[in-house]
Amino acid sequence: MTAPPALTPTPTRKRAYWQAALTLAVLVTVVCLVRRHWSVLASGAGRLAGADQGWMLVAATAALGTWVSSALAQQGAVPQRLPGRRLVAAQLAASAANHVLPAGLGAGAVNLRFLMRCGLPVGRSASALAVKATAGVVVRIVLIGVLAAVCPGVLRLPPVSLGVVGAVLAIVVLVTVLLNCPLWPRCRRALGTVLADIRAVHARPHRAVALWGGSLAFAGLHSLVLICVTQAIELPLSPARVALLYLAASSAAALLPTPGGIGSLDAALVFALTESGTTASAAASVVIGYRLLTVWLPLIPGLLVLGMLVRRKSL
Repeated sequence: MTAPPALTPTPTRKRAYWQAALTLAVLVTVVCLVRRHWSVLASGAGRLAGADQGWMLVAATAALGTWVSSALAQQGAVPQRLPGRRLVAAQLAASAANHVLPAGLGAGAVNLRFLMRCGLPVGRSASALAVKATAGVVVRIVLIGVLAAVCPGVLRLPPVSLGVVGAVLAIVVLVTVLLNCPLWPRCRRALGTVLADIRAVHARPHRAVALWGGSLAFAGLHSLVLICVTQAIELPLSPARVALLYLAASSAAALLPTPGGIGSLDAALVFALTESGTTASAAASVVIGYRLLTVWLPLIPGLLVLGMLVRRKSL
């Protein structure tokens, strides 16, 4: 009897391997940096312990509102009406799952499963997630543009080098090649489905308002959490400046597929705050406070809600 042929990894599994490897590399780097700068982090935690409790309460309230705004945006991306309480609970569960798996895979999987349980086909469910993600990206770009105009000089673009120009040309060539590959018809059909869903959503004004309003509120409330933490420890930074730094740092951190941006977002926020004149200790206090309210405190409740939704077959 001949031995069965060895199973070759699928492209999806290979991509998961690469994402897991990159995530592990980033987390190991973060651990090394934490050990190296432990005194700064300890000083920042001590400063956060004496922060103004009123501002921290406002920050915690804003953090709770991020799940409601995310649920509102998801409802706006779907023409059908979704069960409101379960939708908000799914966003809390998705947030917890997003801090366990890399590159937003946890949140995407939870929301995809939830939409399918609500009766949407898998294609429509995936398209709804794409519509929501697209609205979120557009909102962030607009907010960054507006805040950059209000706070000139905060964002300094690096000089364009020949390497950057070459990379852009390489991307253009790669896109041209992909347009001629056999997979392009499938991609075009998927893109057509997303565009059709976008038109269907905007044919209903209340859904469009929910989509864009929820996306705007989600980005605004995360910015508000960081603003309140800076006010709690009395940093001399204007709210508009802090919001711009957060949006720019979180957008840059999204390029690294770490779970929930852990490590990448922290480093980007610390870098952005220190570049604007904040001391390393104060920047560490802000990031610790932001992470405490948006990640560590909601993590256990989120995982419990995730388990409850699975038991009730809502996922």
